[in-house]
Amino acid sequence: MDLNNIQRVYFIGIGGIGMSAIARFFNEKGVKVSGYDRTATALTKQLEAEGMQIHYTDDIHAVDAQTNLVVYTPAIPATHTELQWYRDNGYEVVKRSDVLQEITRSLFAITVAGTHGKTTVSTMIAHLLTDSGYGCNAFLGGISVNYNKNFWSSDRAVAVIEADEYDRSFLKLNPDIAVLTSMDADHLDIYGTPEAMEDAFIEYTHNIKPNGTLIARFGLHRDKELNATNKLLYSLQNDVANAYATNIRMINGGYEFDIKQQNWAIDNIRMYIGGMHNVENAVAAITVAQLLGISADKIKAAIGSFKGIKRRFEYIIKNDQQVYIDDYAHHPEELRALISSAKALFPGKKCTVIFQPHLFTRTRDLADGFAASLSLADEVILLPIYPARELPIEGVTSEMIANKITVPVQILPKEAITEWLQKTTVPLLITAGAGDIDQLREPIGHLLK
Repeated sequence: MDLNNIQRVYFIGIGGIGMSAIARFFNEKGVKVSGYDRTATALTKQLEAEGMQIHYTDDIHAVDAQTNLVVYTPAIPATHTELQWYRDNGYEVVKRSDVLQEITRSLFAITVAGTHGKTTVSTMIAHLLTDSGYGCNAFLGGISVNYNKNFWSSDRAVAVIEADEYDRSFLKLNPDIAVLTSMDADHLDIYGTPEAMEDAFIEYTHNIKPNGTLIARFGLHRDKELNATNKLLYSLQNDVANAYATNIRMINGGYEFDIKQQNWAIDNIRMYIGGMHNVENAVAAITVAQLLGISADKIKAAIGSFKGIKRRFEYIIKNDQQVYIDDYAHHPEELRALISSAKALFPGKKCTVIFQPHLFTRTRDLADGFAASLSLADEVILLPIYPARELPIEGVTSEMIANKITVPVQILPKEAITEWLQKTTVPLLITAGAGDIDQLREPIGHLLK
């Protein structure tokens, strides 16, 4: 795969958040980009507005027969008609991770992996490098609010990459700086056991280039097996770590804090996004920036101007009477951090969470954890499970979670949510999930305003 000789590229699953970043990379280079996705979304419409040709039916008559390269997402089944046609006709067909591996071969690579936190940390790092004037090429798994996109380029031969653990694709990357945020069990349909997933994260750290650096969250399970020539540990507040936050104060839905390391410190950093977990994410990102020689003043300015990522503790409404937060949280630990942070920032407000479980396998494997985290709220509404790539599993429904929740809970179809909201008061509302629950943001926002 010689990226310099590609004139046309075709994406199967172009609307995926990671796939669209690579599509934008090629499009910016002047390559003719086209592709397929199952449904039109705001993101695919934006890609079309940028000049990419996209269709929404699995139809070999709609494909680009002149393409030099076909890129597909592992979420696409092997039986997909277009994927089979390209393979049967001898085209070069590769995964997204193969392209990322090739793109970063000649770049200084900063990768961010972990069950959760990786989108925020990678976007924070990319913003720190861009806002400070250092520069980077960013391949992200979320839409940055500052830049309204998930990819941007730079003349600087540095790449910031969100390293996705799904399908073990992140193991193809050889970073100069690797960040590891978490190793909690997920994707057990792929990995089988939590131990196998931990093995993959450990292997990720073994792929760091010689003389490279690992920046890992303090207290990870099996941390002695995490391997790198240079290793730094970061933490929210544990002063045993190499870098940690201290003197944390809540300010208007955000935070002010100091960061300490063994031989440097930055005081009075202001961050205007919510979530105590995002203070910890900022510690990780700042540690990377400091390692690259970015000054304290530029770090403070960049964190102060960071507006977050769409659907990551995103304030849709925030005033004295009402707060509405939308978040991508789809794992018990993410929900725990989301709900506990929201309640701490807005004490005294009744917290209602509307959650859409994502995947039958994840619901089956983590139902107890989901119930425990959701029980931190004052009231829970569950939507039916969003299947994504999966077929239903007998006996696996949202009731598996509902039956174990210890606060008032009910299950409603997505279409009934706005009608339900018209009849109730929700001082602190959270919508969460990785499916199509984001389609409720606009109607709920209009209703509450």
